[in-house]
Amino acid sequence: MATLLRSKLSNVATSVSNKSQAKMSGMFARMGFQAATDEEAVGFAHCDDLDMEHRQGLQMDILKSDGGEEGAEPPLEGDIHYQRDGTGPLPPSASKEGGLCSELSGQGKPKITAWEAGWNVTNAIQGMFVLGLPYAILHGGYLGLFLIIFAAVVCCYTGKILIACLYEENEDGEIVRVRDSYVDIANACCAPRFPTLGGRIVNVAQIIELVMTCILYVVVSGNLMYNSFPNLPVSQKSWSIIATAVLLPCAFLKNLKAVSKFSLLCTLAHFVINILVIAYCLSRARDWAWDKVKFYIDVKKFPISIGIIVFSYTSQIFLPSLEGNMQNPKEFHCMMNWTHIAACILKGLFALVAYLTWADETKEVITDNLPSTIRAVVNIFLVAKALLSYPLPFFAAVEVLERSLFQDGNRAFFPNCYGGDGRLKSWGLTLRCALVVFTLLMAIYVPHFALLMGLTGSLTGAGLCFLLPSLFHLKLLWRKLLWHHVFFDVAIFVIGGICSVSGFIHSLEGLIEAFRTNAED
Repeated sequence: MATLLRSKLSNVATSVSNKSQAKMSGMFARMGFQAATDEEAVGFAHCDDLDMEHRQGLQMDILKSDGGEEGAEPPLEGDIHYQRDGTGPLPPSASKEGGLCSELSGQGKPKITAWEAGWNVTNAIQGMFVLGLPYAILHGGYLGLFLIIFAAVVCCYTGKILIACLYEENEDGEIVRVRDSYVDIANACCAPRFPTLGGRIVNVAQIIELVMTCILYVVVSGNLMYNSFPNLPVSQKSWSIIATAVLLPCAFLKNLKAVSKFSLLCTLAHFVINILVIAYCLSRARDWAWDKVKFYIDVKKFPISIGIIVFSYTSQIFLPSLEGNMQNPKEFHCMMNWTHIAACILKGLFALVAYLTWADETKEVITDNLPSTIRAVVNIFLVAKALLSYPLPFFAAVEVLERSLFQDGNRAFFPNCYGGDGRLKSWGLTLRCALVVFTLLMAIYVPHFALLMGLTGSLTGAGLCFLLPSLFHLKLLWRKLLWHHVFFDVAIFVIGGICSVSGFIHSLEGLIEAFRTNAED
């Protein structure tokens, strides 16, 4: 009897605690404390895992206590996706190929407003990597400014046509949503002969972009610390090693709930830093070098600038799940318009005033041009933001790798890296640590922020933002497209392909040269 009474009291206490956590999670999610506020788009992988954290937080706010065994409490869905301790069952509708996205887009689920969706997109395209845009103006001049505008227009358009690929007309002539993610669209385009080929291509592109984003965080952390304290006997490589040592616990991550709480604070801090940089540039407006802004381009280095600009606009990966979770999906087009217009204006102004201030002395990371009196403070804040942002793309990359290589049922290439109790096996943890170390090695041997950013933008950014959306749109909806839509899709595919190949070749040449230089040193 005493044992039963203690069990009841324990269940009641757990219920109260769980409901309190659910209410707080829902409240924080509405306020914007969500994993999807990482800006890089960082390519939010596998049914947009990072954006899903926000939506699952909203689901926790409407948990019901009925059903199940007496005294038992239903599992908290906000923990289900990232849970690895074996205590939470997967949702019944969660499948290998995007079932979670399907579940979250179902009827009766809490939705986000157009403003909340716009906040997610804004954070994806208005992030830390805008610090490299003045360097793009250095090699592109007015054409670089035009490209910032052009990339905004094209990415806005391809985001819309990507969402159009989610819908088809049913037998009654109604437009209905039949797909849930970028992977679903890719698989539909390759069906029936290669039903999973498209999804695998998209997943590979996501992994490359996510891992390269992690490498960029390590590079920028080492670069900022080295330039903040140049008098210390510590090299940039040593600072990168120190940063990686701080990041090594990411290999033990089971979920992103703790990390996601810092995302809004980091983003707001970054906006403040951008304002400080612009304010300093405006204070030197009398010395602006308008004559340095060229109408010609550096043929060798401008293709790298193309990749930098494209990379700063990548958000297409998580748009399908974001649109499916909006209260009124009809507002998606309007939301895309104002977010990309705002991004275009802010990026253009930031890049232009920063370049006018330092002209030919503009560095790869613009904060390195600031006076030493304020550079250290600004850079330390940026390093903190980079280190706090690193777990998001890292965990998403780990999720995609584990699902595709270790947990894909009979199609898995390797044995499951999780034991029967849901705990990560020792060799699985070793692989995670190896991924962290790999990002360090790349950052040490290629410590060039602009080159890596340009390579990533040219390879995966252009593919996911320009090439694939236009190709999928033509493949799935070509019978219903108007002639000008066909023209735009073909033009974007051709121009995007040329820019992608050119930027990739020049960035790769720069990386090879950097490897040789480091090898000689």
